[in-house]
Formats: sequence, structure tokens, C-alpha cells
Amino acid sequence: MIAQAQPIAYSVLVATAAILFWVAFTDLRSFKIPNNIVLVLVALFALYMFVSGRWVTLYWHIGFAAFVFVLLLVCYTQNWMGGGDVKLLTVAYLWTGAHCALIFSLLMLAFALLHIVLVHFEWVQGQQVGGRTKVAFAPAIAGGLIGVFMSGCLAPI
Repeated sequence: MIAQAQPIAYSVLVATAAILFWVAFTDLRSFKIPNNIVLVLVALFALYMFVSGRWVTLYWHIGFAAFVFVLLLVCYTQNWMGGGDVKLLTVAYLWTGAHCALIFSLLMLAFALLHIVLVHFEWVQGQQVGGRTKVAFAPAIAGGLIGVFMSGCLAPI
């Protein structure tokens, strides 16, 4: 049975990666992350947990994401990040759980630094708000999460 579920689980990862590419592109263009896409990513997470055999770790993933969400709310209240970024990053940590969070965080940092360099050289558009340049964060989140998928850290059991 598990061997039959693995192609389905990998298909869910591929679909999730495609949606992450789309949300990254959307955020680059409009600096907005649609709520319905965040909900789709949560639904794909639930489906993946079921078909991959990782459902036994579901409570740990939810608890870790809730903890991260509280920390991100502090960032949001200080106006360090937008609400869409908070939602998408919470869902990304829901996917990774504590087990893959370090890999995700390092990959996301690398993608964010690359994005900042691209904005600095004006190869990618930034958004001017109150005399500061803001960058879209969804591309870094998407790149980090797709990197986690590719690393095998969340491979089906």
C-alpha cells in the first residue's frame, strides 16, 4: 500500500511547488499574496500528510507552525513584514515542521539575500514605501520550501 501512495505523495509535492512558483511570481508583480492560495497550500499539506504516511507527525507540525506564527505576529506588529508574508511563512513552517525548519530557513535566507542583491542592482523591482525599499518575500519562501522538497527532508515514509 505504501508503495502505491508514494507517486501520489510526490504528485502533491509537484503541485505544491507549481503553486509556490505562481505565488512567488504574483508577489513579485503585485506585492500581494492571495488568501485563497494560502488556503490551497494548507489543504495540500493536509493531503500530503495523509498520503505520505507522515500523518503521525501532524501534531508536531501544527504546534511548530503555531509557535512560529506567534513570533511572526510580533514582526507584523512592528511593521517588519506584511500580513501575506506572515501567512505564507506560517504555512511554509507548517510544511517543514521543526524537523526540516533549519534547512528551510537557510535556503530561504539564501534566496532572500539573492533577491535583495537583485533589487539593489535594479534587476528586480522593489517597492518604495515611506522612503524604504521593500522586497517581495514570497519568492524566498517559495524557493526555500521547494528546496526542502528537493532535499528529500519531507520524503514520503
